[in-house]
Amino acid sequence: MSGKYYRNKRSNAAQLSVSDLQKEAKKLLDNKIHGLSFSPYITGQEPGPGTQITEEQIRERLQLILPYVKWIRTFSCTEGNELIPKIAAEYGLKTMVGVWLNDNFKNNEKELQNAIKIAQAGHADILAVGNEVMLREEMSEQQLVDYINRAKEAAPNIPVGYVDAYFLFEDHPPVADACDIIFANCYPFWEGYPAEHALTYMKDMYHRAVKVANGKPVIISETGWPDQGSPDRAAIPSYENALRYFVDAYHWTQEEGIDLFYFSSFDEDWKVADEGDVGAYWGILDKDGNHKYAK
Repeated sequence: MSGKYYRNKRSNAAQLSVSDLQKEAKKLLDNKIHGLSFSPYITGQEPGPGTQITEEQIRERLQLILPYVKWIRTFSCTEGNELIPKIAAEYGLKTMVGVWLNDNFKNNEKELQNAIKIAQAGHADILAVGNEVMLREEMSEQQLVDYINRAKEAAPNIPVGYVDAYFLFEDHPPVADACDIIFANCYPFWEGYPAEHALTYMKDMYHRAVKVANGKPVIISETGWPDQGSPDRAAIPSYENALRYFVDAYHWTQEEGIDLFYFSSFDEDWKVADEGDVGAYWGILDKDGNHKYAK
């Protein structure tokens, strides 16, 4: 089923069978989607001082998604994650390099300096300085702006932005002003919206970020839907809901020329501690690297 066919039949999208959705997902992936959030952690690992990611593990995990994607998004520049952009470049992938910031200011310096080295080596295509720092209320607005500006000064030829929930850019105009690009996380699931209205609501999230951006590019830095776990109000995790959301999200963004980094590449057990049982089931591949959508 071609993209044109899908557009013409959009009113019937809700009636597409799981089998048809799987075929559509396979076409999207075979033609390469724009981007995926990439975290190389496997069962028994989690971000933190106790885990050091090896180059071998990065290569193994990257090769599982390599045929299906043009860009990856990373989240950190420490604990081995700083090796990812160079390896991705070897495979012909572009990387949105994430700088993890929080209230550990000593580690923030290490993250930022490693990201600058990556950018100066030519392995960062975009820098994302901070991820949901405002949402977690871990530093002041001015402190965050200072990190963004330092990255821009040190890597003047690389677009620099910041990642957070779409609505927080409305609340923090100085942060939006400091960015070259706005990276908006758009999650109808986490706001309890039912699956049948999720795409419509995600579009509204995106357009709210566009309004604040004042003409700057806006990238959807995260969106997704879990296929297992407990409901969040009217948002129900299920295989069909997750598959349909993936297909709908990518059809819409491709039609509109919007860059989207889908969350996520793999299921990740460690996220259960922060997000509950649904945290482990956001991947388009399971934790062992088996495809879930493109059967």
